[in-house]
Amino acid sequence: MLRRKSGTALWQQIGEQLAAEITDGTMPPGTRLPTEPELVERFGVSRNTVRRAMSTLEDGGLVRVEQGRGTFVHEDVIHYEISKRTRYSRNLLHQGRDPTTKVEKTVEVPATDHVAAMLKIRRGEMVIVASACSMADDAIISFGEMYYPSARFPGLLKRRHRALSQTALFASYGIDDYTRLTTWISARPPTDAEARHLRQPRSRWVIVTQKVDVDSKGKPVCYAESLWSADRIQFVVNSSPDPKHETEG
Repeated sequence: MLRRKSGTALWQQIGEQLAAEITDGTMPPGTRLPTEPELVERFGVSRNTVRRAMSTLEDGGLVRVEQGRGTFVHEDVIHYEISKRTRYSRNLLHQGRDPTTKVEKTVEVPATDHVAAMLKIRRGEMVIVASACSMADDAIISFGEMYYPSARFPGLLKRRHRALSQTALFASYGIDDYTRLTTWISARPPTDAEARHLRQPRSRWVIVTQKVDVDSKGKPVCYAESLWSADRIQFVVNSSPDPKHETEG
């Protein structure tokens, strides 16, 4: 119930009520908030008043706006450890998340100068590019492209379409272990297409990672470029010795 003569602005009261429903668990993480017309009817105020209240929730990091889908309660930030043996599934499973990776497209192309340098192959050698989207529960947290040298992975086009994990994929080629050689991390505003892909506002920045994985002999087996939703991920760099794990990546 709004207090119209309390001296507190109506938009502020609405924001406080909705924030309380989020923090007390009435609307748990991932919940879609009522639409603007529904909130107008509930509180008996104008659209401008509702929009200002929702803006305060977004600015406070309590909700996120997904273009074309609505406004959702923000999920808890995922702590993603980067170490010698970074594994996507292990990182999320340890936090009670359900990790999934969807391979959207796989093609074979000549390596550019940059990709060739990362994989230590000649420019123009064929590489297999797998475009994939990674999710935690039902929320998209990243998407990107993984590059594999075709000569090292014959028949990989079909195998990636079967959505094997990275660990299982490498094992099928006799690579029993692989480690992270290097990770580069930067940040920038997303393009319109990238914001739509990550289901986030254009105003929210993305984290960009580039990484190289190598086999036990130090030979590159994968180079990847990924975009991460900065609102949903926090990277933790672990430089301490990491024992070998068999969990899929």
